[in-house]
Order: sequence, then C-alpha cells, then structure tokens
Amino acid sequence: MTVNAVAHLNFHGRARAALEFYQSVFGGQISIATYGDFGMPAEAPDATKVVFGQVVADNGFRVMAYDVPGDDAPVADGTPTTRRENGATLTDERFFLSVRGETVDEVGALWKRLAENATVIEEFGPAQWAPAFGMLTDRFGVTWILDVAAEYTQA
Repeated sequence: MTVNAVAHLNFHGRARAALEFYQSVFGGQISIATYGDFGMPAEAPDATKVVFGQVVADNGFRVMAYDVPGDDAPVADGTPTTRRENGATLTDERFFLSVRGETVDEVGALWKRLAENATVIEEFGPAQWAPAFGMLTDRFGVTWILDVAAEYTQA
C-alpha cells in the first residue's frame, strides 16, 4: 500500500492567490474549483472562493488549499492564518511546511522566490546539521522550513 500525506492549507478568501504564488515558486500544475463550480448560486458571497485547490509538481512538491466558508473577512497580507479557541483568536503555529532538496543551489532558488514579501525568521545559509537551512513566514501566513538534505550520522 502507498500512502501520501499532503498539507491542506485553510484560507479566508486568499486560497487562489496562495496557490498561484506556490505554483510560481515550485512549478507544477494548478487545479482550482470554486464553491460556484460545485453548485453554489453565483450571487452567493462565497461562490468564487476555492472549495478545492492544489498544486502538483513533477519535482515532488504538492500542496492543497481551500477557503474556509463563512463570513470571515479575507486575511490581510502578512497576517498569519488563525484558529479560534474558546472565542479567542490565536496564531496557528501547530505546524510548519518543510521543503528539502538535494543541493544548496536548488533549495536556494526556491528560498529566494518564497521569501518575496515574507518575514524571514532565520536567513537561509549553512547550519550545523545541513549544508543550508532557512525559516520564514510567507505573505499568506504559512511558515516554511527549507533545507538541504544531509546524511545523518548518529553520535
């Protein structure tokens, strides 16, 4: 049996823009279906929002996304995705997306594109455990870790 785990990102009116951005960074094919495509009346407020979206690239990159239905206003650029807990809004830091490549040049090129309008947490560069590592939160509030694969040697 083969199993694939794919990150599925939740947005409030920005899923299309995020998917288009990720396609520009990682390449691949984009697929988007709206709530209207699935039968919601065209005049409904959420009809043009993404009910299913994904980017799939030959290099192994894959991400899915959709717009959470409801009256939530679109999230502004740079504002982290949020979750609600007991009525309070909290920053969602339960996960990071990790992208690992084989060479510094390969991953560095992805970093450069992903870092546009991002908040850099740790600049991309050499690390003790990898030839290169970096961490950022992109313009859609998604935190990414990019690094170069290194052979692990147990101490």
